[in-house]
Formats: sequence, structure tokens, C-alpha cells
Amino acid sequence: MLSPRFFWLKEVPATDSHVAFRGSLELSFPADVELRFLGASWFALWLDGQYLTEGPARFPREFPQYQARRLRLSAGKHVLAAQVQSFGVSTRLIEDIPAFWTCRVMIAGAEAPVRWKAVHLAGYVSGLRRINPQLGWAEWADTRDLPARWQQPAFDDSKWAEPALVDAGIGPMQPLAMSEVQSIVHPLHPAADGQLVEVYGYERDDPPARFFLRRLTPGDLPAQGVWRRYDLERVRLGRTRLVIDAPAGAVVECAYSEALESGRVNPWITLSLGTSCNMDHYVARGGEQEFFALSPKGGRFVEVHVLAPPSQVRFVREEFLERTYHGAPEGAFHSSDTLLDRIWLTGIETYRACSEDAVIDNPTRERGQWAGDVATVGMEIAAAGFADLRLFRRGLVQCAQCAREDGLIAGLCPGGRAYLTTYAAQWVTACLRYRQLTGDGTLLRELLPAAERNIGAFERWWTPDGARDEAGWGFVDWGYVRNQGPVDVGVNLHVAAALREMVRWCEAMGEPGKRDRYASLSGGLNRSLAHWFEGKNWETIGLHRAVLGLQYGFIPVDRERAATGFIKRHILRSFPLAADGPRLSDPQAANPQLFTPYFAHYALPVLIERGEMDFVLDVYRKAWGWALEDGRSTWLEVFDTRWSHCHAWAGCPTWQLTRYLLGLNRRFDLGEEHYAFKLRPGSLERAQGLLPTLAGDAIRIEWARRGGAIYYSLETPRPITLHFESGETVRVERRFERGNLDVPGLR
Repeated sequence: MLSPRFFWLKEVPATDSHVAFRGSLELSFPADVELRFLGASWFALWLDGQYLTEGPARFPREFPQYQARRLRLSAGKHVLAAQVQSFGVSTRLIEDIPAFWTCRVMIAGAEAPVRWKAVHLAGYVSGLRRINPQLGWAEWADTRDLPARWQQPAFDDSKWAEPALVDAGIGPMQPLAMSEVQSIVHPLHPAADGQLVEVYGYERDDPPARFFLRRLTPGDLPAQGVWRRYDLERVRLGRTRLVIDAPAGAVVECAYSEALESGRVNPWITLSLGTSCNMDHYVARGGEQEFFALSPKGGRFVEVHVLAPPSQVRFVREEFLERTYHGAPEGAFHSSDTLLDRIWLTGIETYRACSEDAVIDNPTRERGQWAGDVATVGMEIAAAGFADLRLFRRGLVQCAQCAREDGLIAGLCPGGRAYLTTYAAQWVTACLRYRQLTGDGTLLRELLPAAERNIGAFERWWTPDGARDEAGWGFVDWGYVRNQGPVDVGVNLHVAAALREMVRWCEAMGEPGKRDRYASLSGGLNRSLAHWFEGKNWETIGLHRAVLGLQYGFIPVDRERAATGFIKRHILRSFPLAADGPRLSDPQAANPQLFTPYFAHYALPVLIERGEMDFVLDVYRKAWGWALEDGRSTWLEVFDTRWSHCHAWAGCPTWQLTRYLLGLNRRFDLGEEHYAFKLRPGSLERAQGLLPTLAGDAIRIEWARRGGAIYYSLETPRPITLHFESGETVRVERRFERGNLDVPGLR
């Protein structure tokens, strides 16, 4: 079999350039084909004029993965068309690598010949404005200078050049280790529209400012164009696809934002660490024309401006193609409290918005794959809602592939790599948790060498009290205030958890020598941390260290009640539980009296486990209920509206409601289809829901109070084993029912 060939046009600039490729093939008979394709830095692919997909799925340059589509093609001529954009800069998604396109057509294991032609799409202005410093380029194109309908089979490409073979500078390609990302079509309906006039600057002076400052009610000025605004109902990642009939030279601009500012779409992206431009600009060739951006962008609201005589503008078709990994959830949750039901579903929808070819930080600001999103809240929400958890396996592997030279696991990758000690520690616990959720022990065998190097990186900065700050960025939480002393106790509590998990990891792999080494390291750090907690008051210990100390067993049993009391008081004094609590207005606003949705992932389970479910349910209602005010439909990154309006790590109530109010937790490390049973109903009257299985169906669960007792039932599509807290184990073939259920702390 021939090796893949990589193509490009060598005379094309490296930065922000667009190249169109057309590949023609002839089939003498109908055939099942597999397309294998990859490009840098972004591409869209059509087959016989029909849009097919986009990419790439992000990858480290040493470990590329190609995408594939299996199709049935008829006999005769077929045309593949790809538009490939070379960023020429590093982004959160991908490093700055050489531009290339490759596509192979495989039939019965052999490669079919394809004739490739290419042209530089010079109608795109290069390097005008980046979306922001974390992402690629805003599109600025005069479509009169682009070949019309070039994706269609009948287009004449005889004057196009044959692309040159190039060195892509990447490692051997492997198939994509997950499903293709979906493109879900949403019809658009204007929420508002009208006419507009210009009031600011020349066309390229400051495009987002010019867009935002247009007057959308002309008043006594003659109208210079029309506008439409769409509400996507929640923040989504994707692209508008508009068919507009407009005169030649008309300007079409499309801007996106997560929220409205003074009723308008705001084309800037908050907390971008630089200028931003969340919009695209096109000049129409005239007549009925499709305007379909190449790169996806994030936002809930979309505003389109068409600068042309209003009477000459007609909207023909309006759509939004959402880019997301998941479709509708296989999991579900319903209870006697409709607000809790809404909070559960908002977590699912926020996670969906933050899943594409990776679990991402946010679909608008950066689309970065941070280990903290992969290893903590995201994986638990996904397990509550979906069967397919391969995004997390791929993310954990990529974090290892992008490790620092000393072995520290990457906290952000593959583009814009960053190294965080806390995330490197959480990666260890996440690998073990992935095995519990999937039963996949191959991940542990594959990543054990990386895990050992990861711990070795901590040892380089080791002291008798733990790892020093120089090991890397010790992110514990936004607003976190570090303790005094030589080491950060909050960071080292995560390291202690990782060392304990390394002991379990080595036991699972049958490595007693390695297990003993990590047990020794773990014991030393445990003694130091236990000593740190001795004699300190709760205000000195602080929320984060109290929570993690309680979770990992560093708070003595006789002080646990005092610890939970302190945690509850802290939460009640924090915004939004306390209206006058300090606000986390920006990443620099550290304050010991803050409470964040992210850290609730740790704080609320330690309360639930100690009989405080009613308190926790009330926190959900008040804090996450506040976050839903003003029509918001995805979670704020923190409890402040000035941050991102779509961040999955704020969605911990979803997994906690599923885990504790449906009662089952996957423990596939104990065996196939094994579940730990732990129900914590508080004073809720009833709940029911679906817990996804790996096969794509679900276990149906329902319980209700009757005469002060809990009656619980479940139906399972395949036999399962339940492990109760009492030590009892029950094998369930199809249905399990138990009345007067013995639940610890039942009230």
C-alpha cells in the first residue's frame, strides 16, 4: 500500500491562506469506499457538491489521526472538494505546523487513483484580524474573486494547477480513535430584524467596533442596509449557512456572541488576553448566493448585517450547523422538583456545547482541551448523559503525548501547551476513574510509563512537605488564596490523591515493586499533610483545603462535623447564596470568601456523603438557579456574568443528581456491569431517570416515598451486579425492586 501523499501550493503564503482542492475519480462499478483525509489547519470537505464534514480532529504533530468516511458510490465520475485554511500561527487546537492536505480513497483495501487540482483562493484577505489570540482568523473575503460553485462536479478546473508534494512535518497517521464530530442543522428564524446605517470609520479600521456601532434604527438617516438577529436558544459552536439574494458588491457580515450587550450582539470575546473579532465579512458577487463560513465560531446570538439597498436584499434560506460530538442524551433525570430537573438538563446541554473533537474549555473564547475539564467534571457529566466516553480516553492519551520534557503531563494540549501541577495530578485519578466507568484496562497499561514519568516530574521538586511551587502552575480554583509556608497545601492534596491512585494503578497492573515505591512516597506526603492540619482554625485552613482534606482523609473523624459546619457556613456567606458576598469579577480577584461552580465538584459530595443532601439541594436551587436567571441556558464559568457563559465544569449538579438521587455508580473495575449502590434522597419525594450503558441503551430507575420509606425499582437491559454499602451483593437479571429500602441518613 502506498504511503499517504501530502499536497499544497508552494507559492501560497503560510499565514491565513485558503486553498481549494478538487479530486476527481472514476469508478467503473458501484463500490463501498472509505475516504481517509486530514488537513492543516482547518478544512471543509464536499463530495459531489454536497457538504460532508470538517476538521481536523486536533492532534499533536507527532501523533496525527486521520478522519474517515465510509460511503457507497455509484459507477461513474465523482468529485471531492476541500477548502483548506493554513493558520500559520499556533492556536488552542493545533500547533503551527506546515500547511497540507491529504485524502485517500480506499476500495477493498487498495487505494483508488484520484486526480488532484488546486487553486489559491485569493479572494480571502490574509491576516486581517484573528478571532482572538487563542483561535484562528476571522474570514474576510470578496467572493467576486472566488470561483463560483467550485465544489460542484460540473465545475471546470482545467486551469487549476496540480498541487505540489510537501513535507507535512507530522508523525505516522493513525485512524481517529472516536466517532466523527456531528454537524446538526438548525433552521434559523429571526428574533428581530430591521434596517441599519453606518456611523463609524472605514471598513477595516476596527471591524467589530464598526459592526457594533451601526445604528439599527436609521431615524432620519437614509437606510444603508438590513439586519437580522437570531437566538440559537443556547450557546453553540458552529457556522451560519445563509442563502441571500443581494446585488453585486453588497457586504454581508455575521457576528456571534454568548450574550447580548445593550440588546446587541457583541463581536468581542471577553478574557481573550488580546484583541478579538468574533465575526466574518464577505462581499457578494451578486444574485442568489450561499454564505457559509469555513471555521466554526461560538455564541448563542447571531447577528447578520447586509449593506445594500434594503429593497434589493432577500433572505432565501437561513440555517446554523452546530458542531458537537453528542446528539440527544441517553441519560435522563426527573424528580418532584422541576427546578432540579432543569438544572440537570442544563448541565447536559452545556457539556454538549463544550464537546467537539475534544472536551473543550468553552466554545467561544478558546476551544482549548484542558486536562482539568477532561479529568474532573466533564467525564462525570458525560457518564450521566451518554454512552460514548471515547473523547476522554483520547484526551487522557493526548495529555500524556504532550507531556513536558521532564514528564509532567500537559494541562493544556495539543495547541498552546501549558503545564499545571494540579491537572497533572488529576490526570492520574482520571485514568483510574475512566477504568471504573468503562472497564477499559488497556488505558492503564498503555499509560503507565507516562504516569511514572509524571510522578517523577513532581519528585524533581520534592521537599519533606511536598512538591514546591516551581513544579508548575498550581491551579486549585479561580479566586483561591494560597496558604502561607513553603508548599501549597491545596496543590499537594491533589498530589497526595494522585500518589494513592498510583498505588492502585500498579496493583491493577500486577507491579508490586512499583506499588511499594509509590506507597512509600504517599505515606511520607500523607504524614506531612496531616501534620499541617493539626491545630489550625478553619479560617486559616480555608474552604479549598478543608474540602480536599476531608475528601482525602486528612481531617480526623472527631473534627469532621466541625469541618462540614465550616464548609456550609462558607458557602452560605458566598455569592450568590449571600447577595452581598464578594464577586469573582475577573481571574485576578482572589478572595478567601468565594465559592465557584467548579470547586462545588469537590465541596458538595463531601457534604452529601455526610448526610447534608437537603443543604446541597438548596444550594443547587439558589446558586445554579441564580445562574439561570435572565434566560441563560448554559452555565456561567463562575458565579459572575462577566466571564464565559458556557463552561461545562460548572455543571457538577448534573452528575451529582444522577449519582446520588438515582443511586448507581459504575464500578466496572470490579467486573463487567458492576455498580455501587448509594442513594441519598434527602427529603425529596421522588425521582426517576435513565443511566446510560456502554451499549447505548439505559438502566431505568424510579423511586418514591411511601409512608416514610423509600420504594426503589430498576429495569436493566442486561444483567448487572449491585454492591450495597452494607456489603451485600445482588445479581439483577432484568428487574430489581426493594421496598422499605435501608438508606443511611434517610429523613
